[in-house]
Amino acid sequence: MLVSINWLKDYVNTQQLPPAELGEKITRSGIEVDAVIDRSHGMTNIVVGYVESCVKHPEADKLSICQVNVGEETTQIICGAPNIAAGQKVIVARPGAKLPGDIKIKKAKLRGEESHGMICSLQELGIEGKLVPKAYAEGIYVLPEDAETGSDVLTNFDLNDTVLELGLTPNRADAMSMIGVAYEVGAILSEEVKLPEISYKEASDTAASMLTLNVDAPEANPLYVAKVVRNIKVQESPMWLQQRLMSAGVRPHNNVVDVTNYILMEYGQPLHAFDYDLLETGNITVRHAKEGEMITTLDDAERKLSGHQLVITNGEKPVAIAGVMGGADSEVSEATTTVVIESAYFESGSVRQTSKDHGLRSDASSRYEKGVDPNRVIPAAERAAQLLSELAGGEVLAGSVVFDELNKEEKIVKVSPDFINSRLGMKISFEDMWDILNRLKFNTEAANGQLVISVPTRRQDIQIPEDVIEEIARLYGYDEIPATLPEAETTPGGLTPYQAKRRIVRSLLEGAGLLQATTYSLTSEKSAKQFALEETETTRLLMPMSEERSILRQSLLPHLLESVTYNTARRMDSVALYETGSVFLKGDDELLNEQEHLAVAITGLWLDNSWQGEKKPVDFFVLKGIVETLGTKLGVQLTFERGQMDDLHPGRTAFIMLDGHRIGVIGQLHPSEQKERDLKTTVVMELNLALLLNIETAALLYTPVPRYPSMSRDVALVLSKIVEAGTIETVIRNAGGKLLKDVRVFDLYEGDKMEEGKKSVAFSLTYFDPEKTLTDEEVINAHEKVLAALTEVGAELRS
Repeated sequence: MLVSINWLKDYVNTQQLPPAELGEKITRSGIEVDAVIDRSHGMTNIVVGYVESCVKHPEADKLSICQVNVGEETTQIICGAPNIAAGQKVIVARPGAKLPGDIKIKKAKLRGEESHGMICSLQELGIEGKLVPKAYAEGIYVLPEDAETGSDVLTNFDLNDTVLELGLTPNRADAMSMIGVAYEVGAILSEEVKLPEISYKEASDTAASMLTLNVDAPEANPLYVAKVVRNIKVQESPMWLQQRLMSAGVRPHNNVVDVTNYILMEYGQPLHAFDYDLLETGNITVRHAKEGEMITTLDDAERKLSGHQLVITNGEKPVAIAGVMGGADSEVSEATTTVVIESAYFESGSVRQTSKDHGLRSDASSRYEKGVDPNRVIPAAERAAQLLSELAGGEVLAGSVVFDELNKEEKIVKVSPDFINSRLGMKISFEDMWDILNRLKFNTEAANGQLVISVPTRRQDIQIPEDVIEEIARLYGYDEIPATLPEAETTPGGLTPYQAKRRIVRSLLEGAGLLQATTYSLTSEKSAKQFALEETETTRLLMPMSEERSILRQSLLPHLLESVTYNTARRMDSVALYETGSVFLKGDDELLNEQEHLAVAITGLWLDNSWQGEKKPVDFFVLKGIVETLGTKLGVQLTFERGQMDDLHPGRTAFIMLDGHRIGVIGQLHPSEQKERDLKTTVVMELNLALLLNIETAALLYTPVPRYPSMSRDVALVLSKIVEAGTIETVIRNAGGKLLKDVRVFDLYEGDKMEEGKKSVAFSLTYFDPEKTLTDEEVINAHEKVLAALTEVGAELRS
């Protein structure tokens, strides 16, 4: 909502506060002021000029030489506007003038002719092109004939103004009008609100003698008011009205349309003007559309109507879509002499659905959707009639044609001062509460220790006691609410064990060089189950924004790989990303189970010490080492089991196991999947983080630095190629007893000196006793048990 300070002053005394200070007060009271816009843009020396003569430039077809009277003198100005002509009043920037964008006007020569200034368009005065009247969109702006030659344009035409841009929340529909903002400012500054005085002379004929009204859908349209104004002259609106509309972000059209838009901005009540003669029947009937019925709207689009959509008809065919847009067949034009002014209350849900169906959203529909004030419908129509009488020379027929079944009673809310203070944690006095409610123009009575509040219909957001509490708090001052601690038995704040472990996971991964990513929870049908550790029925949104974001994901990896592809396509050859986030699985009871997972995707070089000539590309074992370290850090023993999964390399994929249960998968992308995603060798991992972090582990115990030396033994084993080194490592650890502290693979050989189907794997075993120095005999005894166990599982010692 754009609020002109000069316009606002018509309704409330702003106490001559500087605009920035007024904006600060409004923000502190609960409505955020997003911007304070100076409409003058620091312009100087801009005056009204009269074009006494205008001839074509002898050396340029598109330039004109104008003799312009600027009050003090007549000066020559070269102008390139196509609509410049003698006899016009125009906007002139004199030499030395300053225009928006820090443009300074100087004397100049154009094709050999002197030019002492510039004749300006509205765009050159800082007004957006979309707000300039269409007649002047491609040229200079022509001022009214009564504009005083030589007078200051900024002062005379209301450009010495400041506009506040309000960022309204959906509940504050009352502030979508100048009068609504005036009530807000009046409450903040303790000032009275002055409403427009409505008076005009009525004709002897009545509106009912020319127009009949039928409302066949009273549930969607409980109040409809129509006024008839005849003998009008459609023409440009006066400058003050055009400027006010432009300050509110509305483009002027003609005096009839401008009056309806002016009332929309002033009262917040949408109006529509019909050409009475084009209605043809002298009848207005409000009904639901017939299925498949057609209408051509003001934007010249032909639209097909549905049975639930409310339309205004002439008794035979639709002439407007109620609350959304008028029809082209009854549009006001320069030939119009009689208009019907519509002011109505349309049910918000009906307008919202129709607006959505047709993809049409306007200033009018947005106000109907949020709810208009039922007690402003009739005054808005009367105000429009007054302005049409004044600005279009119209003759207002007596009375109105009205259908009224609308409940306009005010909402009663009861709340006690003690309840208010207990909720706010404050001690606001009864007198202060009473004063705030009076400033808000809420009629209030005190009865049985309670405030009985009659809420004006303009404030439809006030429904329950908590709404009243919010009003009192914001006008008393949020910064007046004291900072207090709860008075009760409390426990010290801190992270839960789950949260603490999650931080350990993130810290470890980032310490390893990975970057955290956050991707969408919504995905496509194709990607929903890809790489899923557990597949269930997918969950589809009822109204997705697009098919690419229509289903809740069951794996983090598809979107994480999209991020890797995005980065590599931008010459980031080495990418290492991780994400902790939720996947969504349906249980047997059809309820949605949100489960936190961890995923990793790495491609490119893992190690790149170019100055040493040392490079190590990413492979399966790099990521496996990170996962093993993660398990160690969390105090759990993770193991790996050969596995297969679609879109992962069949020979370089393993399942991550915990206590015999599968909790994740690790592997290299399948070559075809890498090609499809335009990636080089890429390794990925995903595991059930929630399961991992919820495991109770023993407290971390620290041991002193060893005082005694350890002893190591190496053993090379000949194994079948299908036997996993991890299986042999488990056998060694189980047989080694308490003296065996570490087992590591340090060599793998599968050359031509090995039998077909065999491989040689060498392990290094470390023995250690923290309390004494081991003897050779003790190590030999422990090592013999290991060798015996290896023989039992078919491993052969390599000679």
